[in-house]
Amino acid sequence: MRPFRFAAVIRMAGSAREWAERARRLEDSGFGALLVPDHLTGPRFAPVAAMTAAACATSRLKIGTLVLANDYRHPAVLAKEAATVDVLSDGRLEFGLGTGWMAADYDAAGLRLDPPGARIDRLAEAIEVIKSLWRGGPVTHAGEHYHLDGLEQLPLPVQRPGPPLMLGAGGARMLRLAAREADIVNLTMRVRADGSGPDTADGGPGAFRRKVGIVRDAAGDRFGSLELGTSILRLGPGGATAAWSAADPAAQADTPQVLTGGPGEIADRLRGWRDELGLSYYVLHHETDLEAFTPVVAALAGT
Repeated sequence: MRPFRFAAVIRMAGSAREWAERARRLEDSGFGALLVPDHLTGPRFAPVAAMTAAACATSRLKIGTLVLANDYRHPAVLAKEAATVDVLSDGRLEFGLGTGWMAADYDAAGLRLDPPGARIDRLAEAIEVIKSLWRGGPVTHAGEHYHLDGLEQLPLPVQRPGPPLMLGAGGARMLRLAAREADIVNLTMRVRADGSGPDTADGGPGAFRRKVGIVRDAAGDRFGSLELGTSILRLGPGGATAAWSAADPAAQADTPQVLTGGPGEIADRLRGWRDELGLSYYVLHHETDLEAFTPVVAALAGT
């Protein structure tokens, strides 16, 4: 059974000093990772610079993304940036990657939002390219979406064969891709094809359990090596609604994404989800919930 790990999404700060203080606060509170989102709109830092600054302010805290949008960068660029961050953080990068999905980002930047299937195909090929570059040596790749001709990149990541790959997944195709390729699977609701937000019809405990089943079946012998987790969208009846989502978290009532009760009740609930489904990695989506959630982290982290 995997020990519990906890992360928090931190989006922005008013200064370098404030950003560093937030990172150190997470580290001192027992959180294992600081994660940054990747969107072109809204009040959010750019992920690579933000991760690097957080790594420089801490010594143990992992830094990562939830998640980088593959459509915004060529995978050769992503591989180079990620390897550099891994070196500069002494091997503390968690590499979260996704297709890109938020229509508002695409529209505002003049980018084309392709159908989900095309974005998933592109992501799968990007993962192949990135992993090949991290292994080292010249890489030649002739795919449907990307072409490399003897590209060799340095530095290589400190973590071998590369930083742990986290994929967020809600739909069946993404869940199967995560089962095959990821080290960490962050279970979510399926995103609407038009990029307007998560599909609330995909919510609820039954759907959540089915997602774990899809991952288990697709992973086969790999399943035991996967770290399963999810994002906490709401903490308590009056908690904040996660900013990434256009959906009402009520659709995820009675799942690990909506946690109610005091710290002891929540800790018991998380132990139950780990016993039943193997979920051990929880990401808090709102800084406003940090104070209330820290006692849970203190009770469970590493156990």
